[in-house]
Amino acid sequence: MENINDSTDGRKRDIMIRFRVTEAERDLIYEKMDLLGTNNLAAYMRKIAIDGYIINIDTTDLKAIAAECQKIGININQIARRVNSTTRIYEQDFDDMKRWIAEIWRLLRLSLLRAR
Repeated sequence: MENINDSTDGRKRDIMIRFRVTEAERDLIYEKMDLLGTNNLAAYMRKIAIDGYIINIDTTDLKAIAAECQKIGININQIARRVNSTTRIYEQDFDDMKRWIAEIWRLLRLSLLRAR
């Protein structure tokens, strides 16, 4: 970041801040400017730097739910293979699947409560 104090040209904003971006970052900046309908880079960057905000989302609960869903999917596939090879499904299979679904709902509810 570089500050240049040169107000000899009479500008109201006499301090310049410069920074480098990658080509991909530059393209993303221009895409966002297009979405807002502006082509004034300086005004856009000033507005974002001053009034913009960063949203930091904790995805820990979602990752736990995704991991649980993956485990359940593996278990259901094992049941499906057994049913396809033996043409039998057991009461315990249904009980297990009900328990797994209840666990997913429990995790979802807990995640929503924490998000409040």
